[in-house]
Parts: sequence; structure tokens; C-alpha cells
Amino acid sequence: MTGPEGALELAHADDAWTRADWEKATAAVLRKSRRLREDDPDSLVWEKLTRRTLDGIEITPLGTPASLEGLETAGRPARAGDWDVRALVEAGPEKQLNEAALVDLEGGVTSLWVQAGGGTDLAVLLEGVLLDLAPVVLDAGTAAREVAEAFLAHAGDTDLAAGTNLGAPATADAETLATVARLARERSVLGVVVDGTRVHDRGASDATELGWVLAAGVRVLRVLEEAGIPAADAAGLVELRLAVTDDQFSSIAKLRAVRRLWARVLELSDVRGVEARVHAVTSRPMMSAYDPYNNMLRTTVAAFAAGVGGADSVTVVPFDAPLGRPEALGRRIARNTHHLLIDESHVAHVADPAGGAYAVEELTDRLARAGWEVLGRLDTPDGPDAAALDGLVAATVEQRDREVATRKRPITGLTEFPNLAEELPAREPYDGWQGVRAYGQAFEAMRSAPPAARVFLATLGPVAQHTARATFASNLLAAGGIAVDVAGPTAGPEELVAAYSGQSVVCLAGSDPTYEEWGAAAAAALREAGATRVIIAGKPTALGDEQSADDDCAMGVDALAFLTRTREALA
Repeated sequence: MTGPEGALELAHADDAWTRADWEKATAAVLRKSRRLREDDPDSLVWEKLTRRTLDGIEITPLGTPASLEGLETAGRPARAGDWDVRALVEAGPEKQLNEAALVDLEGGVTSLWVQAGGGTDLAVLLEGVLLDLAPVVLDAGTAAREVAEAFLAHAGDTDLAAGTNLGAPATADAETLATVARLARERSVLGVVVDGTRVHDRGASDATELGWVLAAGVRVLRVLEEAGIPAADAAGLVELRLAVTDDQFSSIAKLRAVRRLWARVLELSDVRGVEARVHAVTSRPMMSAYDPYNNMLRTTVAAFAAGVGGADSVTVVPFDAPLGRPEALGRRIARNTHHLLIDESHVAHVADPAGGAYAVEELTDRLARAGWEVLGRLDTPDGPDAAALDGLVAATVEQRDREVATRKRPITGLTEFPNLAEELPAREPYDGWQGVRAYGQAFEAMRSAPPAARVFLATLGPVAQHTARATFASNLLAAGGIAVDVAGPTAGPEELVAAYSGQSVVCLAGSDPTYEEWGAAAAAALREAGATRVIIAGKPTALGDEQSADDDCAMGVDALAFLTRTREALA
């Protein structure tokens, strides 16, 4: 079919559903699931299904052509074809790192992100690495100048591969930035990394990370221009590094937004024709040391988002990194994640896969505006305002912690469906996780120090009547490292007490009719048998007497606070 001006119509005329049609159909489903009352208007479905990011940006469940009205489209990915597969070579014994790096390169990695210090022997670490084929991106912190000079001395007259970056951090002192930038210009390589993952690791939101990257990037342009390097040349020396998470749509939008925002910064600096170089790294804070194999799934989704968002280079953090220094399996899975996405899923072979997607375009625009607003709060002549950044990060951490505690932001295998019987793989301790504030760190702390005492799960009634609440309660307690002893099917207080073996804390789990029939009697009988704390799975009034239970747990409970109280009672 063609439209009135010859445009191709991809949908049949009978499929032209209106917003009201979608509201009516969706409302019917929500009413069946009791998420919408019968007397609620159909239009309320959007409020019920809309979620908000940590930056307060609304993500609606339905995108329409109207979502694109008035939006800017700058920031579309410029990468064509496969992205650069970049492996992280973290600080450690040079010979060991060299062996790992060579295995990575043989396994399909196309560049190396090398963490090094002033005393690192680069000749050993990079032995056998073909510097004219494999770009090396240095990460040396305060030793950036020393390490850059040592790297160039090691490289000699080698024609360094495109994408090589001497890696001066955007936060380095002006003299270091200028010196490394000059060295980079002489060798026709990159010289500066604006690393937004540093603030992401502390807990920053997407908009704060974007705003910080812009403020730090602007500072680099100012410093280098003062050092006599024109803004256009300075911009060509910079690489932007951002984190991507398993919240794939927000990550796609963030990478698209940073291109748009950096293009605007360069436009205001009278720079034209310099594309942003973006290195995406799968988020460290989203990973968990418990049930760590779930990290493979998290990083796969994040890497997918990086590819769709147009990242030029992508690093997948090995799934076992939260446990210690990643081993061969973790590094192998990390690099093969790229190959699966590129070679089997063909993600890199589609130009701008998210282009024109109503929800993504709208989210990109809103996130870009939020990031630009943060830039205004952080930008100073000397770089990002540290106090303002601290305030933004603290507010986000508080909000995220609250949502994780109430399990509005679930972490599979940690806050949801934990496995207390799991045996974590052993890894060599290392410093690679310093500065990372894991989303579930409070729960991980409880799991790492489980109480010796167990909770008696007092299941009331036959299996069919207590299974749902018993499962909920046991999973909730396990999230705090607390094991349970289950009573099993019971027909009354006498059978419940017969199964009881002296635990100080008991948790009643049954149906509402069973609670009403003999729940209060069960609580009294267990107290008489020795229980000092009674918890009810459900509403606190379900027993008909609020004094019968000391605590309660149900959907929406502050899990962290509940588990803390329970662990204190078990001590």
C-alpha cells in the first residue's frame, strides 16, 4: 500500500488503533489481574504501567508517532559494522596479565584496555602484542604521563593502530593533560579518556553520568586550548567512556544522548566534523557476587544495548569479577558474548536499530535534556563541581537503595529467589572492585555473614493453603541469609507445635481463612512452646488481633529493614 504522497504504508488501514483502543484493551487485562478497579477510568492504565527512572524520567508503555513531535534527532550512531571488542587487562603481575591478554586477542578481542602503574613493566605485559594491529588504551591514573612515555618507548617506531589511546584521565592536572595530548598528536593517536564509569560506579544516575562526562570533557577542551592545542584538534584526541546496564532501553538512550550532547558542546566550541568516540563498559554495580552466573545474562543485555546504541568500542566485564580476579572462563564468556551478538545475532550489521522507535527516541530526548541540566549544575572553569556531584550521587544512591530495599528494583539471585545452598566459585583477591557501590551491597553484606539460628516457618493448613505465602516468606528470609525449618502440612496448633523444635523466631504462613480460624491460637501456642518473636506472612491484622504477631511481611515490605530486625532477633 502507498499513502497519499506515495509513502509506503506498512500497516493495514484496519490496524490503525487509537490511543483509546489501546487503553480499553489494556484496562481489561489490568482489571482481571486486579491492578485496576472496575470503577477506574481506562485512561488510568498509563499511570499504572508508566515507570520512572532514577532521574524522574517517565517511560510510558506505549509509544506513538506523537511521541516524536518536536524532538531533535541528533546523536544517531555513526559506527558502521562491527564494534571494537575491547578486553580489560586489570593491574596485576605482568606475566600473568600478558598471558591473559594474548589469549583474549587470539579469542577475537580487537583492542586492550590496560590498567598500569608507574612501576608496570610494559615490555613484559605487552610482549607479543602487535601494536600496529591491536589498539591499546592506557589507564594509569595519576601516573598517566609516566606510563604514556613508557608505552611510546616500548612501541618505538611502530605505526600504532588507530584507536590507540595514551589515556590521560580528564581529571588529570593541566600539565599532564597537555603533555600527554602533545605526545598523542605526535603519534597520531588518541590521548584523553573522559571516564563516566567512575561516577557510575559510585552510584550516579544516567543523567548525572552524562552531565559529568560533558563537564569533564569541556574542562579537557579548555585546558588543551590554553596549552595551545586548537579545540578541533583537542576534540579529536578525546574518547568518552560510559557504563551500560541491563536496563537496555535507558542504556541505548544514554549512548545516543551522549553523542547529541557532545556534538552540541563541540558546536558551541566552533568545532565541526568531529564525531564522538564512545567506549561502553558493562556496569559493575549491577553485578552480584551471589548467584554470579546471572551476571552473564546481565552483561549480555548490556552489551546488546551498547551495540544498538552505537558504541564504537565495548567492554564486557567478566561475570566472576565481583568475586575476585576473573579467571579464564569468565574472560572467555565475556569475549564470546561479543561474538554471539555480532556474528550470530547480527546486531552490528543493522544501521541504527533503535532509530525511529518512538519510546527510544523520546527517552533519548528526555535523557539528553536531563544530562544538559546536570552539566549546568556541575560545570565550573576548573572542571566538574565535586560538591555538586556528591550531592547528586548521594540523592540517587538513597533513592536506589530504597527501591532495592522494597524490591521495586529486584536483583535476581540476591534480593529475589536467592539460593542459600550455592557454593561460590573461588577467585584470587584483587583490587578491581574498589570504588564500586553494588546495587545490592546491603543484601550481599547480610549474605556474607548469615546467622547461625534458623527461623521456624510455621505453615498453617494443607500444602495448597500455605504454599504461596510460605514460598514468599522463605525467599524473603533467604535474601537476608536466613535459613528456615518448615513445619509442613498441619491441621491445627497441636500439629504445629509438634513440628516446632525451639527456634526463637517463627513465621506464620497460611491462607486468610486459616489465619482467621486458628492463626491466633497457633501464635499463642508457639509462644508458650518457647518462641520469643512471631512474624506473620501477610497483613498484620490477618490474625484478628494485632498483638498476636510482633512483625509482618508482605509484598511491598521494606525487605532490608524487615531482615535487619529479624536478624537482630536471631542473634
